[in-house]
Amino acid sequence: MNSIFLRIYGGMLAVLVLVGLLGVGGLHLLNQVRADQHREALAAGTFRLMAHNMSSMTPIERRQAANLWGRLLGIPLRVRTLEDIRLESGLETRLLRGQVLVEQIRPGSVTIYSLVSADDRLALTGEVEQLSEQLARATIYLLIDELIRYPEAEQPRRLAELKAARGFGYPLELLTRDSASLDDDQRRRLDEGDTVMALVNGGEAIRVFAAIAGTPWIMSLGPLRQLNPYPPELLILIGVLGLSLIGLTVYLLVRQLERRLRSVERAATRIANGQLEARVPDAGTDSVGRLAKAFNGMATHLQRLLAVQREMVSAVAHELRTPVARLRFGLEMAGSAQTAQARNRYLEDMDGDIDDLDRLVDEMLVYTRLERGSPELTFQAVDLGALVDQVIGELAPLRPAVRVERGPCKPTVDGGSVVDAEPHYLRRALSNLISNAMRHAETRVQVSFVIDGERAQLVVDDDGPGVPEEAWEKVFAPFLRLDDSRTRASGGHGLGLSIVRRITYWHGGRSQVGHSELGGARFTLVWPRKRVK
Repeated sequence: MNSIFLRIYGGMLAVLVLVGLLGVGGLHLLNQVRADQHREALAAGTFRLMAHNMSSMTPIERRQAANLWGRLLGIPLRVRTLEDIRLESGLETRLLRGQVLVEQIRPGSVTIYSLVSADDRLALTGEVEQLSEQLARATIYLLIDELIRYPEAEQPRRLAELKAARGFGYPLELLTRDSASLDDDQRRRLDEGDTVMALVNGGEAIRVFAAIAGTPWIMSLGPLRQLNPYPPELLILIGVLGLSLIGLTVYLLVRQLERRLRSVERAATRIANGQLEARVPDAGTDSVGRLAKAFNGMATHLQRLLAVQREMVSAVAHELRTPVARLRFGLEMAGSAQTAQARNRYLEDMDGDIDDLDRLVDEMLVYTRLERGSPELTFQAVDLGALVDQVIGELAPLRPAVRVERGPCKPTVDGGSVVDAEPHYLRRALSNLISNAMRHAETRVQVSFVIDGERAQLVVDDDGPGVPEEAWEKVFAPFLRLDDSRTRASGGHGLGLSIVRRITYWHGGRSQVGHSELGGARFTLVWPRKRVK
């Protein structure tokens, strides 16, 4: 994904889905464990009490007690040997130590094991599915059956001993009739020997009451609460874990983005400190990657512009030194001239130096404008044949010794010579080429063009000394003069061909130099015939 928004949105969506799945799955697994523990807490005391009572019974009495208590509890009870049960060694060791085991046999149902006799390796087993009124009534019955064996005054102490020894997972207490919060109907039912169940805490729990016959005591069991599958503290924990995971994911996504942006910042800081070669590493194809590429392009362009500026300042200083020196010399000579004719000659030379300075400034302004960036080009339909004739007509009289003429031209199939170009800059490029050829030609300059369906090509030939092949690229550099006949004596400032190359570049084309059939140099401009918008 190349979009930062889609990347972050996709990451957030994936994390939310993951948090939801983990939350639901974790809550389900945790509730299974909590449900097993809840059932164990509710049934462990009852099973320990029954197993303890069975330990002193004969096998026949055990079977009879198991059948009786099974009907009371509403679950099947059996006394089995450990070999028949086949528990794992670790579970068997825990059972022999007196612990009550709870083993899940299927969802929502557990089997409870309680040791009856370690010597005989017997255990009481029963399958419990859910808390029921019958289980509570049976537990009350077993407890009362245990307490009535003791005198009335000792029954509270015996109940405390049972609670400590059997590990009941809910409150047990003996109440008097006055201390028990019962209504008249419930008291009547207790007097009739019935077991009373009452809702407490707004219906969230139940308490079971039963009277101990012949005593003022009322046995109270509970409150017993159903398992809450969505306790607030568990939901808060899941929420905190989910938010932490979301925060971690957002941090990792944003951290990667910040690290990439920091590389751009470091590169910008290095460039600001003068290290123009600093660049941003390749950062992909998303928005940050495109920013890095644009930044590198900007840095490259800036480095080139500053290099051009330094070269320009150095070259301009050198170029200005000669005409300024000549002007100073002319002023001194004009001041000391003995005749008016001599003074006028010096003044004419000074006027020529001023014209030379004016042309230099003009070329520097044009070159700087073209190097600074894309100039404001207004492309129009230009008749290339008419433009060539116009420029030849303007420049040919400047050096009568050189014949400037149109060479063989190849227009389009329909005979037209119209191309898309910026008229002012194209005219400037053609003028620079013809002027350059006239300065170096001996007798002849030839201008021709070729237009096909896709490209326009403009060619200027001369019969001068030409340009050596090793200097074909150097000749377009600003302020460059070669060491052969194309030297300072030929005139010019070394910016004309550089301007030509920049104009061709902004037209989407190229400029090149080669050998001419006339014996000198051939300069060629090639650019698209139709402007691509």
